[in-house]
Amino acid sequence: MKKYVLITGASGGIGQAIALKLAKEGYSLYLHYHTNEKAIAKLLTQLEEYGGEYIPIQANLAEMDGINHVAASIFAIDAIVHNSGTSHYGLLVDLVEADLNQLINLHIKTPLLLTKELLPKMLQKRSGAIVVISSIWGQTGAACEVAYSSVKGAQIAFVKALSKEVALNGIRVNGIAPGAIATEMLSDFSEEELDLLRGDIPLGILGAPQHVADGVSFLLSEQSAYITGQILGINGGWYM
Repeated sequence: MKKYVLITGASGGIGQAIALKLAKEGYSLYLHYHTNEKAIAKLLTQLEEYGGEYIPIQANLAEMDGINHVAASIFAIDAIVHNSGTSHYGLLVDLVEADLNQLINLHIKTPLLLTKELLPKMLQKRSGAIVVISSIWGQTGAACEVAYSSVKGAQIAFVKALSKEVALNGIRVNGIAPGAIATEMLSDFSEEELDLLRGDIPLGILGAPQHVADGVSFLLSEQSAYITGQILGINGGWYM
């Protein structure tokens, strides 16, 4: 029987890696994206070899209409991977309310409301898995990323609270807190800055999107059947 997984933010580096990993394992996928049509088109081409069902869904998840559109596009669901989001760098005193609202909408409001809309389908089946891609900064906090750290910390609280609420219904809820992953988010770093960053990480290397995808695969699998309410740190030992 097919298993259907929604991946939000599927056009990003981590989202694409998750999609390819899950497709290889036989999942059918709903692939949410916002504006990066080129990346989704390329991803769909790559997915063709796996023979599953892959459904792109375009929506702005910072707006309620976008959340409703994604929810209405889904007819069957076994798992949700909340991966959509955006970064924000700057001093708290320079924070603009519009930027804060964007962070809150994408990282807090969207996972809560989208899960709310899709949860009845899982409750009816008495099974399902939800994975939230948070951040190491949600665990430890970061200077110059106070707003981002705050919303990522809220995601971790969401995981822990919801896991208790739905556990007896056979639904597991977990999160992943990536460290420094080599994606577009690090594109503004100079090579010297990246070398300093690697020097702070005990394993001495940046993480790859595939590392996060492997974590998602594990948390959706029967290998993690007795794991819920947990945050898996994928960080090379950074800030432990």
